[in-house]
Amino acid sequence: MRSALFVPVLALAGCTQSPDSYPSLLPRPIEKQSLAEPERPVPVATPDAKLDARIAELTASLTAGNQRFVTAAQEAEAKIAVARGVPEGSDAWLDAQTALSTIESLRAPTLTGLAALEELAIERGKAGEPPYPALDSAVAAADAMAKAQGDRIQALEAALSGA
Repeated sequence: MRSALFVPVLALAGCTQSPDSYPSLLPRPIEKQSLAEPERPVPVATPDAKLDARIAELTASLTAGNQRFVTAAQEAEAKIAVARGVPEGSDAWLDAQTALSTIESLRAPTLTGLAALEELAIERGKAGEPPYPALDSAVAAADAMAKAQGDRIQALEAALSGA
């Protein structure tokens, strides 16, 4: 019986290590590697005369279209002021609706110009070219212009409906 207990104890003794050898707590080589993103130089866009000319053309078109929109919006405001409180279907109300329709149609060139500028930016991205600052600022300006026009149309529609 004694030998039956002695054999398992002896077998377990073979699984233990010497009390003098402990695993090292120093970092392993893999733990010393940095996982940070490597520093990459920021690509700089080279000047592109053809692109600059296209941006200038689209920006000029947007500016002219916005001026037409502003003029028509002022006329629409005057017609809406006259049409307030009159019944729907009256001449003044129909004139105000026509004016609203006109300014909505004058907003289309702005949206088209914005889409053309965004398309230029998308094409640059597809080609793997860096962002072009003049193009980015033109897109931002056109987007702001389109939003301002949309807000103005909504405000005029609300004024006509009496909201």
